[in-house]
Amino acid sequence: MKILAIETSCDDTCCALLDVNQQSDFKILSNIMSSQIKVHAKFGGVVPSLAAREHVKNILPCLEECCGFASMGKDVDLIAVTMGPGLAPALLVGLTAAKTLSYIWQKPLIGVNHLEGHIAANFINNSQLTINNSQKLLPVMCLIVSGGHTLLVLIKKFGDYQILGETRDDAAGEAFDKIARILGLGYPGGPAVAAGAAQITNYKFQISNKLQKSNNKPKTTSMGEPFKIKLPRPMLGSGDYDFSFSGLKTAVLYNFKIQPEKVKKSKNYIQTMCGKAQQAIVDVLVAKTVKAAQEFKVKSVMMAGGVAANQSLRQSMATALHEKYPQARLILPELRFCTDNALMIALAAFFKTRQHDLAMFKNSWRDLKIAPNARLD
Repeated sequence: MKILAIETSCDDTCCALLDVNQQSDFKILSNIMSSQIKVHAKFGGVVPSLAAREHVKNILPCLEECCGFASMGKDVDLIAVTMGPGLAPALLVGLTAAKTLSYIWQKPLIGVNHLEGHIAANFINNSQLTINNSQKLLPVMCLIVSGGHTLLVLIKKFGDYQILGETRDDAAGEAFDKIARILGLGYPGGPAVAAGAAQITNYKFQISNKLQKSNNKPKTTSMGEPFKIKLPRPMLGSGDYDFSFSGLKTAVLYNFKIQPEKVKKSKNYIQTMCGKAQQAIVDVLVAKTVKAAQEFKVKSVMMAGGVAANQSLRQSMATALHEKYPQARLILPELRFCTDNALMIALAAFFKTRQHDLAMFKNSWRDLKIAPNARLD
């Protein structure tokens, strides 16, 4: 089965062609992405209307580069497209293209939840996780962490999800972007903050031993004391699995404002703040994920989304699991598949074909709609 997938949920125009055989082994035939980072960098973030215009410009060239129009119609067996969550104007471009091709070629069309796609990305080029052995790894505790989402999901099987907690305000990736903007590091903020943090030689991960209700003051580390940097670990002791990162961003802003101009522009201060901010975010993400894994006695812990590419988060999660819940296997997506891509959408669509008759998607081009606020549960 050849699956053509389209992903336009945010600022990357992505197309991919995936070939899956009867044994559920798959081969990547094409994987194309057109990035808009340079377009949005001057605005410090993604502008939805501008993103949509760029998708309109890029979608046809991406499709043509993906597999060429000449033979694409007869070779494709299924079309998959992201229907949400995401930016409505951006989603609409991808869905319109997919529905048009589905109608012209008379091919079934499957709408895919973007978050489900990120989960599926863990299967791409992963020797320890295949479609056929996935049942042995269930249940899975999955931390989905990106620019738009931060949530903990209990996966009982692919398609059966229970959201245990999610952000009440800013997502972790959004916090990285806003902190980078405060420090003048540009967009996207995640890689910039991580690069700054990597320069701090005494940066050391510390995880809270207990995640429980507490009236104590937020814990801080000694790193950055010359600048009086003390950042909170928001909701670390909340007793639930929700997240909040807006207060952390505000704490960074307040500390930045009280510094002399010379300090604000110094590499030492900026790098120290990057390290402190990243550590605060990682501490909360890791502590809550490990606690949830222990409570629900899962066999595996998985990460998904753009922030899952953060090396500090990956290393800290591995260390914490080894020390606190060693019976769980840690599953990580390949770095290049953490960010938005169409391969993950194709694979998520294939999982749906294992649960439903393909014939039911034959005329879905008629009524499939975007779902900007779609949820997993």
